[in-house]
Amino acid sequence: MLALSLCLTAFAGSAQITTLPTAWSFTVATYPNGWTTSGTAFYTGSGNTPPACKFDNTGDWLLISFSDAPGALTYYITGNSFVGGTFEVQESTNNSTWTTLRSFNDQNLPTAYTLLTDNPSAASRYIRFFYTQKSAGNVGLDDVNLAAAPAGPQQEINIQYQSNTILSGGSLSVNSPVSTTTPFAVTVNNVGTLDTLQISSIAITGPDAADFAWVNYPSSVNPNAFGIINIDFTPSVAGTRSAVLTVYSNDADESAYVINLNGIGGSYASEPTATATNMTFTNIKSYRATGNFVAANPAPDGYLILRNDNGVVADIPADGTTYTIGDVVGSSKVAYVGTGSAFTINYVGASQDYYFAVFSFNGQAQYTNYLQTQPLNGMVMASGSMQPANYYNAINTSAATFVTDLTALTNPHTDKFYSNYGPLMVTAFWSRDTTGGQKVVTCVYSGENLIYNEPFQWISFSREHTYAHSWMPTYPSTNGPEYSDYFNLFPTNQNNANAVRSNYPLGEVINVQSTYLGCKFGTNAAGQQVFEPRDEQKGDAARAMFYMALCYNTQAQNWGLPNPISASILYGQDQNLLKAWHYQDLPDAREIAKNDYLDSLQGNRNPFIDSVNYACYIDFDNMTKINGPILPCSTVGINDNIGVQAEMGLWPNPTSGQFTLFWKTEQAEEISVQVIDVTGRIVYTQTSAVGLGGNALMLDLSKLAVGSYTLQVVRSNGTSTSEKLMIQ
Repeated sequence: MLALSLCLTAFAGSAQITTLPTAWSFTVATYPNGWTTSGTAFYTGSGNTPPACKFDNTGDWLLISFSDAPGALTYYITGNSFVGGTFEVQESTNNSTWTTLRSFNDQNLPTAYTLLTDNPSAASRYIRFFYTQKSAGNVGLDDVNLAAAPAGPQQEINIQYQSNTILSGGSLSVNSPVSTTTPFAVTVNNVGTLDTLQISSIAITGPDAADFAWVNYPSSVNPNAFGIINIDFTPSVAGTRSAVLTVYSNDADESAYVINLNGIGGSYASEPTATATNMTFTNIKSYRATGNFVAANPAPDGYLILRNDNGVVADIPADGTTYTIGDVVGSSKVAYVGTGSAFTINYVGASQDYYFAVFSFNGQAQYTNYLQTQPLNGMVMASGSMQPANYYNAINTSAATFVTDLTALTNPHTDKFYSNYGPLMVTAFWSRDTTGGQKVVTCVYSGENLIYNEPFQWISFSREHTYAHSWMPTYPSTNGPEYSDYFNLFPTNQNNANAVRSNYPLGEVINVQSTYLGCKFGTNAAGQQVFEPRDEQKGDAARAMFYMALCYNTQAQNWGLPNPISASILYGQDQNLLKAWHYQDLPDAREIAKNDYLDSLQGNRNPFIDSVNYACYIDFDNMTKINGPILPCSTVGINDNIGVQAEMGLWPNPTSGQFTLFWKTEQAEEISVQVIDVTGRIVYTQTSAVGLGGNALMLDLSKLAVGSYTLQVVRSNGTSTSEKLMIQ
């Protein structure tokens, strides 16, 4: 007797549509079938039964897509400081033309969670909660329930496979060894309450109809009863076998009920015969880009895109494996899975290269078959600094008004809502893809990686004010732009980092009292209690503090670094230490990208990222101009006379060989970086195209011997500068 291994799987229609009833109370971040959102977040501490869904920007929406005639729609809704805006509950028959079920403004939107009921049209198949116009405030939504319309007396067909409804036009999949018969069955329900459902005939058509044969079907189904259609699948060859099952009945609106039969002969679907072509990139910024390609012909079932940040993609996806965005394949990561021909590239750094490979595939789940031999490859370089060409033209470090001029350049600016930091900064900038379709965001102080399912929620992490809130002259107010300025806010672990730092100054801990991963708390060399972030954040934190002190300083309010901190902390924030950190941890590609991204949100920039030299000319204790650089600025390799309009920094120095060269120029140019040993030999050369503004170039000199070298930068205009470097 021949032993056979048989497998049968059904896929009940699209994941973007559901049967009724359906409900979501937002207690978990996993979307129910048929529910999609855009721009929404989670309230974690408020709601009828927290958490709740949060709408906080114009255009945010929650959509329910369903297949049945709807019954009553119930939900709890409230406004949070909602003033001057409009919010609507809408319905549609086609997801294109929308009719308003209920409209809210600040006169009729409840100020506490209130249960409301609307009655959609029987023809509607889409419900949308839509923030149509925001002036101020947010909207909370909770415990949404959409009932099915009560069953009527007339016969009504519904077809299921393994208890899952398959909508007309939907599909199921079945697998069997070649030339081996595998039977399967679908259930025909009559959900009417009085009339009998009459099935006049069924038909199997399509290119591979001969591989499917119906065995029997019920000629009639009584009210509130069901019957069985039995079908045999016998694949004649390996690969995808496609057919269409049509059930003809006396149902008034679905007299021909269509189900696509996706058969798999053997282990996998048929391998695609063509791959995508012509990869291009658009909307290229320092923090984001869009990839595009021409779809394969004939079209496969979908595409998988791998990304590698270190070189050309050489990895290949495995047949029979289903991947989600963020999954690791060799040294690459999955960047996209879907049917579209465009993809968004996030979590990038200025002037960095990113490599992609597009693989066509057919089938799904364990039947997926990738075209492994002909991927479409492409590469994009993120934009360099997007600093406007004339942004700092009016700034002169020699001018008596230098500090006030720089303040006027940063303030006023567009004030972003503190509550929007999650979707605008964590989701759109800080987070990156990780395995299983999840996201990860890093605590800037400690280096802890928080893995989460979207949407992001403020549970264990918080928004840290690096320039502490209690230091602000406007404290305890939370209404001004200084409280919500995104240049000063960073994601951190609340209990183990943010709360430990409290409002203590940043410093170098000599006597450790507590640690959490890369950060620590204790006393410095002077016996003062200080908080020390991990090395990767020290320069970023210094530049955030410099920015805040500069941006909001006025004649009426001195925003200089506080000293003393408070009545219980009788010492201040050491600006010389911050300046040392500023040069020891120069702006890297991600920080330059963040500066550009925040410019797109707030309409201003952090000048200490664009020009590391500006910090040398400001006394951050009293916010006055310094006439000439003072320590530690003058000892960190900054040269003010590099040809025309350029400056350079090198960090760390000394190091084991991994250097960051910060190069700021007022025009795009090409530079040649040369490393010269003590005998005068050039032992390393790197030519780089640099853009206007700050550029962070990574130099891997780890293969050079320990010792002293000279780093020389030769500009395209023929001028050059040099700096001593040490490899240890």
